[in-house]
Amino acid sequence: MTLNHCQSFSSFCAAARYRHNCRASYILLLKKKGAFVSTSVQISDINLTYPTESGTVAVLNNASLTIPPGDTLAITGPSGSGKTSLLLLLSGLQRPTSGEILVGNQRLSEMDANALADWRSEHLGIIFQSFHLLPGLTALGNVSLPLEIAGQSDAREQALSMLEAVGLTHRLQHYPGQLSGGEQQRVAIARALVHQPSLLLGDEPTGNLDHATGEKVLSLLFDLHKESKSTLVLVTHDERVAERCQHRVRMDGGRLYEA
Repeated sequence: MTLNHCQSFSSFCAAARYRHNCRASYILLLKKKGAFVSTSVQISDINLTYPTESGTVAVLNNASLTIPPGDTLAITGPSGSGKTSLLLLLSGLQRPTSGEILVGNQRLSEMDANALADWRSEHLGIIFQSFHLLPGLTALGNVSLPLEIAGQSDAREQALSMLEAVGLTHRLQHYPGQLSGGEQQRVAIARALVHQPSLLLGDEPTGNLDHATGEKVLSLLFDLHKESKSTLVLVTHDERVAERCQHRVRMDGGRLYEA
């Protein structure tokens, strides 16, 4: 075996150990918290329009979709087709012009702003393309913040366990500006998963990462998803992401199509 082959095999083994350790840490955290959760999503005849000076602009047109509990779904399509708008509707951060969204047994249209905020803090995790970490907080602070807001006394302990699960115990006290892009996205994944959401949304989670780093982050995300059993919906232009999902749909012109 040549030196290059030995180095490649060593790197492969190290990556395998890293992924195993991450999954083991996350399984331990889930066991401490008690339950594996997932939820169904039902989107029925959703329309979203905006008034402009030149007339009404239709962003989503009669979009309907059913996502089973625990499913992984990729939403693909060209820029401006309505993909991110659909994620905003699923998160309750935006309301449709007409139609219904049912997440589990929660009808989002029947919830006021406070109820939606409470629902998001308990049941929803979001991973953004641009990370959206708070620059004045360390990695540990960013991950523990959602739990602290929810009043959980063991917020720091859970955040530590989650950062261990994403392989960042050596970066606990580092601020976002001191982290690489891949490390920032791993902190964002930890923050999104730390409260064990039943629904996890991702908007181009590898969009700001180079190919190699994107592959590592993607493998980590799907490894942790296997253990959490949450329902995972990803908006992406990346074929690697879509191929890993159980199902995919395509958006074009504000309409949903089976891919």
